[in-house]
Amino acid sequence: MNIRRVTFDHPDAVKLNDQVQAEYAVRYGDEGDVTPLDASMFAPPLGLYLMAYDAQGRPVATGGWRTQDENDEGYSDGDAELKRMYVVEEARGNGLARRILAALEDDARTAGRIRMVLETGNKQPEAIALYASSGYEPCVKFGHYRFHEDSRCFAKLL
Repeated sequence: MNIRRVTFDHPDAVKLNDQVQAEYAVRYGDEGDVTPLDASMFAPPLGLYLMAYDAQGRPVATGGWRTQDENDEGYSDGDAELKRMYVVEEARGNGLARRILAALEDDARTAGRIRMVLETGNKQPEAIALYASSGYEPCVKFGHYRFHEDSRCFAKLL
């Protein structure tokens, strides 16, 4: 498996983002995650976007972090927010999400971020299990979906 830094608007990142959005739409019966995002949010040193490729060079997993500081959406100074963690169905169960998560945590820590935060939903039990087994704990809700009943927020000190 080859994990590479890419931009959020790289064609492979866009392809997997479209796939994860379609999965969100099915799970939640809506249009997917409408949190405003753009490529500049993941540009070092303010963030990082990673893509994993299989032996045939196909994009199979993705994830990124972006800088957050105290604001009216409930973030705290020093936060790094995890976004767009996704593994294509045929590559699940091979530890890819865990590898990408560890790389993102290391990078955010190196960038001086204090805490990694993330928002997921109650219809993504495998995501919740990954984060709980990686040391994330429930926290006060933040972000675009902080008022949604299905939203679940987690944090981990880096």
